[in-house]
Amino acid sequence: MFPTPIERCSPLTRGLYRAGLPLALIVWLLPILAVAMTSIRGAGDMAAGNYWGLPTEWQLLENYSAVFRDTPIARYIGNSLMVAIPTVIGAIALSCLAGFALGVYRFKANLAVFFLFVGGNFIPFQILMVPVRDLSLRLGLYDSIGALVLFHIAFQTGFCTFFMRNFIRDLPHELIEAARIEGASEWQIFWRVVLPLVRPALAALSVLIFTFIWNDYFWATVLIQGDHAMPVTGGLKSLNGQWVAQWHLVSAGSIIAALPPVAIFFLMQKQFIAGLTLGATKG
Repeated sequence: MFPTPIERCSPLTRGLYRAGLPLALIVWLLPILAVAMTSIRGAGDMAAGNYWGLPTEWQLLENYSAVFRDTPIARYIGNSLMVAIPTVIGAIALSCLAGFALGVYRFKANLAVFFLFVGGNFIPFQILMVPVRDLSLRLGLYDSIGALVLFHIAFQTGFCTFFMRNFIRDLPHELIEAARIEGASEWQIFWRVVLPLVRPALAALSVLIFTFIWNDYFWATVLIQGDHAMPVTGGLKSLNGQWVAQWHLVSAGSIIAALPPVAIFFLMQKQFIAGLTLGATKG
């Protein structure tokens, strides 16, 4: 049923695994290394076509300082934070309430409502481009941070509800019944019993959703036009002008834009792993 551990495989399989794993790692890291090397090249290297060789002039400080000095990347990063943080809070809050209702209460439409949340995740988001844009125009939210926040909350709540409902459903139902016998209200059960028990799951889900929203490029360019609300993923494209290509600055900006989700993951690594493995063992 489960894959055989590599230690129990044949010598040929173990040899292929040891040879293929470093190769796969190099292929996976090659684009990241290329971007990192480009971020410290000079413009002369890019003009001469020196994309993969060692830089003829190392411009680490010059390129990274130029990104903050000559481009509005600091504003873009601030906009991304203004989109990602409220989205995480809103999606987590709604999904916890919906997950509690679907995981604790038994009613006839329980499974149908749950499938409704799950089914939304299978809709290709590209087909929503025109109706979502028209809706944002009618509501007067187009080209604003609020449009991105509301859309991401609506779109991410389905996945978050699926995630939280399964975790809450696995909690011992006897704890909830005991709290009810003691006279606790449903809100007190939710706030003082359920939420503390699913705290690792909340941490894991927060990291995932923050990363999803931070890396979004599609909706950043569909719902936003001006620099006043453009997230960093959409703002990086503006570092190249119509006639001038500054790929060394784009690469430096890309490295800077990737730092916040990486930092959050390492800061919450313990909680993230605990949340993903919660309920993996019984007894």
